[in-house]
Amino acid sequence: MLNLSVAPWELVLRSAAIYLGLLLALRLFGKREVGQFTLYDLVLVLLVANAVQPAMTGPDTSLVGGFVIIATLVLLNLGVARLDRFGIFHRLLVPHPSVIIQDGRYLVGELRRQGVSADECDTAIREHGLKDVSEVQLGVLEPDGTISIVGREQAIRHTRRRVRLRIRS
Repeated sequence: MLNLSVAPWELVLRSAAIYLGLLLALRLFGKREVGQFTLYDLVLVLLVANAVQPAMTGPDTSLVGGFVIIATLVLLNLGVARLDRFGIFHRLLVPHPSVIIQDGRYLVGELRRQGVSADECDTAIREHGLKDVSEVQLGVLEPDGTISIVGREQAIRHTRRRVRLRIRS
């Protein structure tokens, strides 16, 4: 229970590789918050967690090995959070805002690239008190997955519309 089957440095290396790989995958996944996960996103996260566990632990099933992995992941997460304060790392970790509506028209190519539907934009437009896209001067998909809307002739209202990314083949 307390004896390690592999060297502690190997557990640290395995855990760090999995952490960084998952971080990269989630960054490429798109502009979505955890609260926006669909049922199939949740299933994916659970399956990935189950699949990577043996890759992190290797043949080790000891209690000490588990604590080494936990400490490694917590320290890596703390380090990444601190690096996120610096511009170059922040740009790598956080996507840029994307203009998806301009001068009353959808930017169809950008909507496709971002995995946002016109229906989701229409919902955000109505939430901002506008009737349709023709009343929108600017619509921006923010890094956190919300859609910001600026009307043509209206005072700015602050509401939030979260968007679920749809991966299309």
